[in-house]
Amino acid sequence: MASGEVQHVQVAGRTVRVSSLDKVIYPSTGTTKGEVLSYYVQIADRILPRLAGRPVTRIRWPHGVAGESFFEKNLPSGAPDWLPRVTISGHGSRSGGASVTYPLVDDLAALVYLVNLGSLELHVPQWRVDDEGVPHPPDRLVIDLDPGPGAGLAECARVALLVGERLSAVGLTPEPVTSGSKGMQLYAELDGDRSSDEVSMVTKALAQQLTEQHPDLVLWQMTKAKRHGKVFLDWSQNNAAKTTICPYSLRGRERPHVAAPRTWDEVEDAAAGRGELTQRPFHELL
Repeated sequence: MASGEVQHVQVAGRTVRVSSLDKVIYPSTGTTKGEVLSYYVQIADRILPRLAGRPVTRIRWPHGVAGESFFEKNLPSGAPDWLPRVTISGHGSRSGGASVTYPLVDDLAALVYLVNLGSLELHVPQWRVDDEGVPHPPDRLVIDLDPGPGAGLAECARVALLVGERLSAVGLTPEPVTSGSKGMQLYAELDGDRSSDEVSMVTKALAQQLTEQHPDLVLWQMTKAKRHGKVFLDWSQNNAAKTTICPYSLRGRERPHVAAPRTWDEVEDAAAGRGELTQRPFHELL
């Protein structure tokens, strides 16, 4: 397809417009828009269950990562009628702002439509909406591990083991994810009977406890001046108004890295110095 050329393809029973498949999105690797779309199609069975029912906020790079980007919550202008959506009021969104109509990505057609617009990063809250668009309580908690200067994924792995041990002790099953940027996240499914404020309080208490027990490694405060050589354990991502990168989403960084679920064996090896934990490029997940 020549640069700028448009074609219409059949995806999940829908006609979806795609264009400029030869456009280079990641100049450092020569990765094209066609390859980005192909990646999302091939991992759709893994990413769609994590997107389903969650309002999707996008970060778009229409001209590739060397160009400008913008953050988008509202449904894109000109979105087709078949694209699922949900309008959440300022009160319902728990953000205190104006109403927002978000797209929902429940099938491959919706995913391809948004990615074709340059939506490299797909971010979602820790809660889902019901069939009427009413937000449920969170069905998962997340702890974001953000390494400060002088720290990296090895330190994140050490902290992930500490967090994972405590979450497992209360009956949760944590999942480690390298963020595709510089740190990690840990997710754990919840039964949905606690509010976002309650989940935030619990994760904050955990972060404070680990900071007291491991002051040379863990930090719970957001003060950037204190982060050198430590891992900031960001409990605040459980706030109902916040979102995190969806696992399997690409990142709009220099290279096409992915928010990639990892095994605990990989994390343990990195923490013990038996192996190196790195951010994963998209082709390794195919």
